[in-house]
Amino acid sequence: MAQIKIKLIKSVIDRPERQKRTVQALGLGKIGSTSEKENTPQIAGMVAAVQHLIEVTEL
Repeated sequence: MAQIKIKLIKSVIDRPERQKRTVQALGLGKIGSTSEKENTPQIAGMVAAVQHLIEVTEL
């Protein structure tokens, strides 16, 4: 599977708890933090759920 790089570009303040936990599960903390993950269907679903908060690039 392909690797993707995920970067948090917006704050999770004033977001639903579910979105906060999804961002945390993706390995992101503060704005500007990045994480590299394998592009599995599970990760793709998590990315889709918080796509308005993150930036995704394929490696």
